[in-house]
Amino acid sequence: MPVSPIRLLVLARDTSKRVRNALQELEPFLRGRGGVELVGVLTTDDDCDVPPADLAIVLGGDGAILRACRQLAYEQIPLLGINLGRLGFLADLSPDEFRNRIDAIEQRAFRVAHHLMFSCELRRGDGTSQRALGLNEAAIMSGVSMSMIDVELAIDGEQVTTYSGDGLIISTPVGSTAHNLSAGGPILRQDLDAFVVTPICPHTLTNRPLVESADVTFTLAVPAAPEGVTLVVDGQIREPIRPDDRVTIRRADVTFQLARVPDHSYYGTLHRKLGWGGQPRYGMQ
Repeated sequence: MPVSPIRLLVLARDTSKRVRNALQELEPFLRGRGGVELVGVLTTDDDCDVPPADLAIVLGGDGAILRACRQLAYEQIPLLGINLGRLGFLADLSPDEFRNRIDAIEQRAFRVAHHLMFSCELRRGDGTSQRALGLNEAAIMSGVSMSMIDVELAIDGEQVTTYSGDGLIISTPVGSTAHNLSAGGPILRQDLDAFVVTPICPHTLTNRPLVESADVTFTLAVPAAPEGVTLVVDGQIREPIRPDDRVTIRRADVTFQLARVPDHSYYGTLHRKLGWGGQPRYGMQ
C-alpha cells in the first residue's frame, strides 16, 4: 500500500548567512520530492499560525531548536534538526546526512521521543506575573551584580535549603548536557522523568547537585537580591529578579518531541559531540 507524502514544515528563523544559504538549497530539494508535501517555510519569529505537519525541519543549531519548541508552545510537533551551528547536540544531522536519509524520512522510518519540558512563572512582588515555556533549564544568576547571592529553594512548599554562590540551575534531562554540565551537574538520559538542581559555584563544599522527581514544584527566591540578579530561561529569556519576586518551576503540560533517524545513538552523540571517552587509554610499555 503506497505511503502518502509526509507533510514537512521548515523552520529557518535564524537570519545568518549559513542558514539562508542552506534554506536556498533545501527548499527546491524538498519541493522536487514526490514523497514530500512542503506545507510551509517559516523564516521569522513573529507569531503566526503553524500549518498541520508530520515533521518540522529546523535549520540552525541547538539554539534554533530551543526557540522552535518554545514558539510552538502548546501545539508541539516532532522536530528534526539540521545542524548549522557548532555543537549540535539536539540538531545532530548535517545537511548531507539529511539528504542521504530523505528516503527513510519519506517512509516515516524515524522514531519520536517525548522529553520533559517545564513551565516557569515569575511572580512579581506587586502581584503581576509572566510565564515562559522551557526545554533546557531555568537559572537564577548573580549576573552583572558580581555578588554572591543566597537563593532559597522550596520543593512542594517545603523549605529545603539556601544555596550561596553565583546562582542556581533547575535543569531537565535534555538540558543536563548544557549549562548544568558546565556547572558540574550530572548527565541524565534524555528520556528520564526528572529535574536536576545544580548550584553555580557554591560557597560551601557540602552543596551538591540534586536529582528530583519531575512531578514536584520548585519555588525559588532571592530575598536580598542586589541589582543585576537575573532569571534566565534556556539562555534566551532574561528577566531581572527583585527581593520580593518568586520563581515557580514545574512540569509543562506538553512534551518536546524529538525525531531521531535510524542508527542514532544517544551515547554515540555523547562521544561525538562532547568527547565523552569513558576510561582513559594508556599506552603499552
